[in-house]
Amino acid sequence: MFQRRKLTAALCGLLFTLSAQAGKLAIVIDDFGYRPTEENKVLQMPAAISVAVLPNAPHAREMATKAHQGGHEVLIHLPMAPLSKQPLEKDTLTPEMSSDEIARIVREASGKVPYAVGLNNHMGSKMTSSLSGMQKVMQVLSHYNYYFLDSMTIGNSQAVPAAQGTQVRVLKRRVFLDDSQNETAIRQQFSRAVKLAQRDGYAIAIGHPHPTTVRVLQQMLPSLPADITLVRPSQLLNMPLRAGSAAVTSTPVKSPPPGFRAPGLCKVTKPLAPVPQQRAVEVLTESLAQSPLMQTLNHLF
Repeated sequence: MFQRRKLTAALCGLLFTLSAQAGKLAIVIDDFGYRPTEENKVLQMPAAISVAVLPNAPHAREMATKAHQGGHEVLIHLPMAPLSKQPLEKDTLTPEMSSDEIARIVREASGKVPYAVGLNNHMGSKMTSSLSGMQKVMQVLSHYNYYFLDSMTIGNSQAVPAAQGTQVRVLKRRVFLDDSQNETAIRQQFSRAVKLAQRDGYAIAIGHPHPTTVRVLQQMLPSLPADITLVRPSQLLNMPLRAGSAAVTSTPVKSPPPGFRAPGLCKVTKPLAPVPQQRAVEVLTESLAQSPLMQTLNHLF
């Protein structure tokens, strides 16, 4: 009996380890502070759902406080200049601004959005693609205990290189949930975020408090796969991407010994589909249950 208990404990420990490696999904809802009716519905969702508050929104302080009281992580959703020609909101960061002006805007935004632990960009394709502009932003943020969530509104964002040499840590958005207000499209984007989290270990998705987005989240969050855990963005700051992701650097290959001849290339005609964590646990459990050792123990005990 003692041996069987030891084996059971070992199996439970293994399953716990696999569970701890479940994919982590962070969801941030931008543009908080303008639509309390829809935003209150977001705050009824799991506490791991985070919110990004526009500092000059009429309900900014109210919604940031309410979100914090509900256990939600709060970010400052700071306007940054886009490449497109459109009227800029008050206190929109531009690459031409001085460090003092950027410091003033961040300081005032910090006062308007209490309990913030991070900051992400509202629009910002022009600002985030400017290395000099983002260096000034990161120098200012280094005086706060904020992380920076790059909304990735442009592919050549300079947020990561700009943060080098500072204490500011940078995260990147992987999925926009609601570029389209079509419910089917939002569902597809949500499913895409889940698959990225399963494949790479984690993913960050950004949405907005539109009625359609809120409805989709209300419907899909309760049925998240068992191998996906909802987390706050700050919980991902030290998360490495899993092996197999393009973002993981590979170990250099050692040179073969003299005289070695390769037997030829083994070509894969079709890439293998990734195995979800939940299915991997199921297969392992079934395999152990059917093993000769377990069958022998069942007969003995």
